[in-house]
Amino acid sequence: MKNAYWVVCYRAVNDAEKLAAYAVLAKPAVEAAGGELLLRGMPSIVLEAGENNRTVVIKFASLEQAQAAYESNGYREALAALGDGAVRDFRIVEAL
Repeated sequence: MKNAYWVVCYRAVNDAEKLAAYAVLAKPAVEAAGGELLLRGMPSIVLEAGENNRTVVIKFASLEQAQAAYESNGYREALAALGDGAVRDFRIVEAL
């Protein structure tokens, strides 16, 4: 089975309070679904067409697990709290 990763880049943060409320709910939802936070923060170096955006990478044991985590009730609650608080580029990528 191949690992899969949530790769999330924050293009804009519109409301820091909504983002904080999201984080409080997202962490336990992701952990309950088997997700492991690998990195969170600003890039150290930006190259080529990259943007200097906050980035989060979370590892899951499989593509199915990553998708189920996104669709879980706990994570949907976190997304509802985030609302329009951020504009994100959210991808689920399966490992080679």
